[in-house]
Amino acid sequence: MQGSSLWLSLTFRSARVLSRARFFEWQSPGLPNTAAMENGTGPYGEERPREVQETTVTEGAAKIAFPSANEVFYNPVQEFNRDLTCAVITEFARIQLGAKGIQIKVPGEKDTQKVVVDLSEQEEEKVELKESENLASGDQPRTAAVGEICEEGLHVLEGLAASGLRSIRFALEVPGLRSVVANDASTRAVDLIRRNVQLNDVAHLVQPSQADARMLMYQHQRVSERFDVIDLDPYGSPATFLDAAVQAVSEGGLLCVTCTDMAVLAGNSGETCYSKYGAMALKSRACHEMALRIVLHSLDLRANCYQRFVVPLLSISADFYVRVFVRVFTGQAKVKASARVKFSAACGPPVTPECEHCGQRHQLGGPMWAEPIHDLDFVGRVLEAVSANPGRFHTSERIRGVLSVITEELPDVPLYYTLDQLSSTIHCNTPSLLQLRSALLHADFRVSLSHACKNAVKTDAPASALWDIMRCWEKECPVKRERLSETSPAFRILSVEPRLQANFTIREDANPSSRQRGLKRFQANPEANWGPRPRARPGGKAADEAMEERRRLLQNKRKEPPEDVAQRAARLKTFPCKRFKEGTCQRGDQCCYSHSPPTPRVSADAAPDCPESSNQSPPGPGAAAGPGID
Repeated sequence: MQGSSLWLSLTFRSARVLSRARFFEWQSPGLPNTAAMENGTGPYGEERPREVQETTVTEGAAKIAFPSANEVFYNPVQEFNRDLTCAVITEFARIQLGAKGIQIKVPGEKDTQKVVVDLSEQEEEKVELKESENLASGDQPRTAAVGEICEEGLHVLEGLAASGLRSIRFALEVPGLRSVVANDASTRAVDLIRRNVQLNDVAHLVQPSQADARMLMYQHQRVSERFDVIDLDPYGSPATFLDAAVQAVSEGGLLCVTCTDMAVLAGNSGETCYSKYGAMALKSRACHEMALRIVLHSLDLRANCYQRFVVPLLSISADFYVRVFVRVFTGQAKVKASARVKFSAACGPPVTPECEHCGQRHQLGGPMWAEPIHDLDFVGRVLEAVSANPGRFHTSERIRGVLSVITEELPDVPLYYTLDQLSSTIHCNTPSLLQLRSALLHADFRVSLSHACKNAVKTDAPASALWDIMRCWEKECPVKRERLSETSPAFRILSVEPRLQANFTIREDANPSSRQRGLKRFQANPEANWGPRPRARPGGKAADEAMEERRRLLQNKRKEPPEDVAQRAARLKTFPCKRFKEGTCQRGDQCCYSHSPPTPRVSADAAPDCPESSNQSPPGPGAAAGPGID
């Protein structure tokens, strides 16, 4: 441990001696770079093939060329992620530059739009002071347009740029930028970034950089050299980059982080989640919101080490990833409050070893973020801007739907239930969303949806009241109690009479506004075989070719071949009819199961006394039993 600390110290000292501009210099394509690394995972040598087939993609205002072979990562499904990021950074620039008296100009927006002040009290005072100075001098307000350098604008870093698509879109679609550093560790990726920068004519804003993203951020810890916006969208987990990121972002700066390792964050591997994020994830229906809260806790924990803390602006669970947008501030008092407010240590056992409702043992997860995961004022500003200018993004319709649901969420209620979870626990029919919401509203509880799950029910009702409502629903749609095991959760829950009498009459306010307007809240699969793409590898096969080959090899490995109607009928006839045994089957010959009496099992001792046909030998030990015989 001491050796590693000494190595980092020497590395930092030697790096400070060297010019920091070396990471922003354009290296000659003809010179090999043996220190190239892929997303900071380790060194390797890359050889550029002589003939490379390339594909051109247009997204937003950018036109990107990338190799057809899977050498540089690109996923078209993440267009929603990139569109949302452009919208968030635009509003963040409006806030930051508004404090300096600069108004941003977004293509498609009306010129009469007002300057938006910041959320913090200190920067609001700066805005008032600046406005009074402008009014006194009679000067026209300064503006910042898209594609132009703003000397007092934002300094942006994309740590893992790949083809440079995101950085180029920032330069072409987000106003108020001073510079954008498009960094990647891969030589092939940086060469491609240079080509795409020239292709889109944004060399005055976008600076290609080849470095390990962590070392690049560690070398920008000084207050004067920090970035105003840092965007991290790695392949898999961003855990290795978070420590450097919380130090390299400016005071009140914006940190945008994507996590695509949802299998880990959703509870499939609790130990791995603990090693990466410092929290145990539980496999539950609310795993997607829990993943967001675990990532926010991990960011805040790393920031606390340097007397800093995070303030979430927007936290999204979409498709196969989670995305968080947080601002980072410095303050010792706030850092100390983190342990008491956000994830406090328990003074004693808060619950009994077993659940008082179902009798099952409790599972312990976390720690995780317990405060609101969105800034509703900021979300409202982003939503208003996207709604007023729907032609700006290709996924504007989905952005409006998701942000609308977020504005309807209960901010002070962590996690949620799901309709199918509640119904399956007691083995009853599922009530409609409006019926359950109406019952909670009639009982004077608050209730909302969640953008993270289509069937989610987020409410401040205690578990006892929620199970009382489900007990009342079961009385309207009764289950067969005789089939329930006395040790099952359903039996224990239904054996208690409800104290609360639920009213399932539909209320008008039970249907949320986003649902009434038919907004695109939960997107269907955008394309066939969509999802996380394979990791970019130098000299690899084409992405489509590799994926198709893998699908062909693994297709139907765990599935039985489909059977026709005749085969299914013949197979069912091999099973005895339970109702026929009980004498209650009314189907007769039309029954799909067998009504033949079961053949008694013949033991070895009774074999000589049984009549035998002339062409049948007595069954020996191990003989196969006929249909319906246990």
